Amino acid sequence: MRFICERDALSEAISNVSRAVPQKSTIQALEGIKVRVAQNSVELTGYNLEMGIRTSIIANTTDEGEFVVNARLFSEFVRKMPGDEVTIEIDENNVINLSSLATECSFSGIAADEYPDLPVVDNQRSFSVKAVTLRSMINMTSYAASLNESKPILTGELFDIEGGKFNLVAIDGFRLAIRCELTESKEDHHFVVPKKAVTEVSTLIKDDNDKNCTICVNDRHIIFEVNNVFVISRLLEGAFHNYKLSIPTSHKTEVIVSKKEFMTSLERCSLIIDDKNKSPIRCEVDNGVIKISCRTGIGRVNDAISADISGEPVTIGFNNKLILEALRAAEGDKVRVRFNGAMKVIEILPLEGESYIFLVMPIQLRN
Repeated sequence: MRFICERDALSEAISNVSRAVPQKSTIQALEGIKVRVAQNSVELTGYNLEMGIRTSIIANTTDEGEFVVNARLFSEFVRKMPGDEVTIEIDENNVINLSSLATECSFSGIAADEYPDLPVVDNQRSFSVKAVTLRSMINMTSYAASLNESKPILTGELFDIEGGKFNLVAIDGFRLAIRCELTESKEDHHFVVPKKAVTEVSTLIKDDNDKNCTICVNDRHIIFEVNNVFVISRLLEGAFHNYKLSIPTSHKTEVIVSKKEFMTSLERCSLIIDDKNKSPIRCEVDNGVIKISCRTGIGRVNDAISADISGEPVTIGFNNKLILEALRAAEGDKVRVRFNGAMKVIEILPLEGESYIFLVMPIQLRN
């Protein structure tokens, strides 16, 4: 079996599918990439039994067949080939030979019948979303997905599509992130995708991608298609938190503040907080000023930043990291921060509208 293809196209395809290749697996074949040679094309697949990535490139082929190749060796050899094209030959003993210009190298492959099949997504429902929009939605919410495996459903993100509105939601029990967009989908969809899968989809979407991402889903699996790269993942089972009940319906205090100034102040506090020296941030909001203070065994920080404040004065404590991660995910130069008292959730929104809503639980301060 033999095929010839562009080195850069093959290298990019290997890089994309390698994201789903585990470093260690009880099934040796899964540590490699499955290559299927067909007429005028070569298909590459990476799979870790939870998520698979598949793509294909144009190639000059003489035969049809398939084999499995070590992902690391394949990637490095192809990337370091000298010419613009690479010729790949596989003999009956699964020995793989790569050549380009005067360079030639070979190593052993694995029989393709040892490679598990990817899930088949049949009886599927589908809809589309602009690729760069989906990337923005993922990047602005994935930070809030839980890392605690005791509640597996919260380690993923909820795709909540209903009545022409698409909410992407992540929650870990201490914070909640929602990103909202309008959608042309005529059907309602409610399913939860593992964080690993959605972050890989985000990584595959480039800045200049003006195309749509097509999403196909059934009761157990989902497929994202981005620029001829397919990400296949299982869905998480269980009941996701009814996040709409967590969104405040009113507020007592609203602050409009520079995101950069707020973040810089909190980053100064981070310098005196570590695993051994933990302390909540004390935040006092009143009379056009946000006073921020923190004290640990390392040192102390007292800071003040100006802001547009309306409503009641409030003094509240919070975890520095949780607020900082929400601010980093927020879009815009300024944000609205809403309070409902010292022990109610802190709400972070854009300057106008509600294209995103970030909630963070407060921490009770000791007098």
